[in-house]
This record gives sequence, structure tokens and C-alpha cells, in this order.
Amino acid sequence: MAMSVGSDSTHEDEGIVDINTTPLIDVMLVLLIMLIITIPLQTHSVSIDLPQGNPPPSSVQSPIVTIAVSYDNSIMWNGSPITSEESLQAHLRNAVSGPEDGQPEVHIHPDRLSSYKTVAHVMADAQRLGVTKLGIVGLDQFMEGQ
Repeated sequence: MAMSVGSDSTHEDEGIVDINTTPLIDVMLVLLIMLIITIPLQTHSVSIDLPQGNPPPSSVQSPIVTIAVSYDNSIMWNGSPITSEESLQAHLRNAVSGPEDGQPEVHIHPDRLSSYKTVAHVMADAQRLGVTKLGIVGLDQFMEGQ
């Protein structure tokens, strides 16, 4: 059973042999949408045992060390001036030499007019030497309108 292709056929009453797939595709899309709607949103769940309630407050209060960077880029450690890079690193090493829980919180308090380079250098030294509790305080002076 062969089908002739081309202009050989002169019969006008021959029908189109190809099947129209457009209605089949429409039905498939409708079925796909119905399947997506009927599938539950969460088919798999993972059970996790979460702690209940609030954790007890820490009994050990961490000491706070303040490193101030003034407008002329001079550095102060709890109010006493730091004169050299080695002195700053020695202070930071002493601060992190204790246990992890007893490590002090290091608060960096930059002046509004201090250079970014100096503040970033102090932060990089603290991170490199192992300070885990580091924060920048006194940001209210950088807010607009003050």
C-alpha cells in the first residue's frame, strides 16, 4: 500500500491522509494542567526534631573591647592609644588567646571622618588573628539628617 506524492494524482475526491494532531495536543495540555493542579504541593516531608522553647541565657558575660578609630586615623584600645601595627596585633592576640566562649566582643567605633582604609585594616587584622565576635558600633553618626 503506497501513497503517491506529487502532481501525478488528478483525482480531486481523494481525502487528506494525514491525521490532525491539534485536538490531541489540546487534550494532552488540559490533562497535564489537571494533573499539576491535583498533585499535592508537598509530596515528601522531612521530620526534624527542633528544640522547644527559648535557650537559657549565657551565664558567662563576654567582656567588651572597644577599638576607636578617630578622625586623624589614630587607633585607641579601650581608651589607650595604639602606636604601632605590632601593638594592635599583640592586643588582638591577647584577646583571642582564651577559650572560644570567653573571647571578648570587639567593637570597632570609627569616626565619621576616619578613612575607610584604616577601619578595613583593623577589621582585617581582627579577622586574620581569629576574632569571632566583631562588630561596628556608633553607626548613628552616619545616618542622614544628623
